[in-house]
Amino acid sequence: MRKMGHQELENRRKKIDLIDQKLLSLLNQRVRIAHELGKIKKEMGRKIYDPGREKKVLERLKSKNRGSLKEEDLKKIFTTIMRVCRKSQA
Repeated sequence: MRKMGHQELENRRKKIDLIDQKLLSLLNQRVRIAHELGKIKKEMGRKIYDPGREKKVLERLKSKNRGSLKEEDLKKIFTTIMRVCRKSQA
């Protein structure tokens, strides 16, 4: 394995920074939509927490995961995301 130079390290860090910015934007969109869903659920008299829905979301994501993200890490990440979004609905 060859040594990476300083420039290669910086290039990869810049790529990570761009991805982080995109993730941040998408997470903010998700929270905003979850907040809207919370209003709709309240109007309909529904509970905010729907464990069946969250289970389906995790199953769908696990089935679509084609990358190197481990299943247990995917579950941790998205469980946290859903918990944060659920808080925005209260």
